[in-house]
Amino acid sequence: MDLLYNIFLQHPRITTDSRKITEGCIFFALKGDNFDGNIYAENALNQGAAFAVIDNPSFKKDEQYIVVQDVLTTLQNLATYHRRQFDFPVIGITGSNGKTTTKELVGAVMSSHYNTHFTKGNFNNHIGVPLTLLELNDEHEVAIIEMGANHLGENYALCDITEPTHGLVTNMGKDHLEGFGGFEGSKKANAEVFKWLTEHKRTIFVNDDEPFLKDWLPNTEGVHRIFYRQSSHPSINHLEYEASLEPNTTFLKVGFLDNKGALIFAQTNLVGEFNFANVITAIAIGKYFKVPTHKIKEALENYVPSMNRSQIVPHASGATIILDAYNANPSSLSLALKSLAKMPQPRKIAIIGDMFELGEDSFSEHTDVFNLANSLKFNELVTVGVGFNEVNTSKKGSFKTTAEAKDWFQKQTFDKDTCILIKGSRGMKLESLLG
Repeated sequence: MDLLYNIFLQHPRITTDSRKITEGCIFFALKGDNFDGNIYAENALNQGAAFAVIDNPSFKKDEQYIVVQDVLTTLQNLATYHRRQFDFPVIGITGSNGKTTTKELVGAVMSSHYNTHFTKGNFNNHIGVPLTLLELNDEHEVAIIEMGANHLGENYALCDITEPTHGLVTNMGKDHLEGFGGFEGSKKANAEVFKWLTEHKRTIFVNDDEPFLKDWLPNTEGVHRIFYRQSSHPSINHLEYEASLEPNTTFLKVGFLDNKGALIFAQTNLVGEFNFANVITAIAIGKYFKVPTHKIKEALENYVPSMNRSQIVPHASGATIILDAYNANPSSLSLALKSLAKMPQPRKIAIIGDMFELGEDSFSEHTDVFNLANSLKFNELVTVGVGFNEVNTSKKGSFKTTAEAKDWFQKQTFDKDTCILIKGSRGMKLESLLG
């Protein structure tokens, strides 16, 4: 590892995609179900890569090829070795819902006061996490690493790679039920982060308002836990890490205590009450790390959601469109529907798409979400996908494909008194309704 690390220090740019070679980078020839990166090593070197890390020695032609036992394991070990060169805080974030938005908000708050490195997009898996860690440098003062899993054991393994000094689970919901083996499996997978942090005596941030989190906290002495929660009247006499949510606003407005104990407000660009948990997490972590409260306020107010996550998309009619089409599971979709019901606009339309990776629970979970949506009495309820079509027995407002739903959507007329939620799993590509 020392030899490879010395090469990395001279060539700190890493790529795993032979189509994205930059001069002097190191190409890691990963393998997948349908590809073998070893095949592309020579082409990567011809395009300007300084070295190619391979695990099939038959492809080696000269000293620019570095042969290892397993390329992925080597990438992960190199990332951990590099991470250990820094002693600044490394905050690990996982959870069933909201982890990317939470990471973005925490990143915005911490960046307002520290040189902060945080996960780009959703580079949160066994490949993305190492690549994120390998971008750390001496100028950074804090790192925020998002970790995502869809099978048991993965979150613990990602902690082994990341070695976070601090960490949190946003919530425990019904995500990746097929891979986790059900809701209990999902909770157990998230709790792997608690287990790792406890075993290594690191600091855990806990949202006191979230169900299940405290149930899975290990009862071990000597582990630093920071609890934060919602309060209608935040008070330093109760809990320093409190925040309030102002009611009946399209965009979330939150109140929290400044450095002198006075209540200040931040008007965010986020919609949906479910996003309050993400905001209060950013406030709590910012305050814990002594970010001045005026900087926390400015960071929250300047953050604009993107990438189809709680994104407000302008419509010529003046209608409010909430595009939350990056992903969906039963927990996140239920929260989004309940949040839509509380929006101030008098006319509300829910357009919901199928939820994937539910396995044998697919029918029952689609049924529960559909029944919830019906009970909220929206002006219109539109379902997209075969899963919801199966449970929507009346077939009213039901489309089997996104293309069919788009034809319907383009013919509709809305006005400024309308709020439209568009949410479904990534594979449904519901954002295409808008263009």
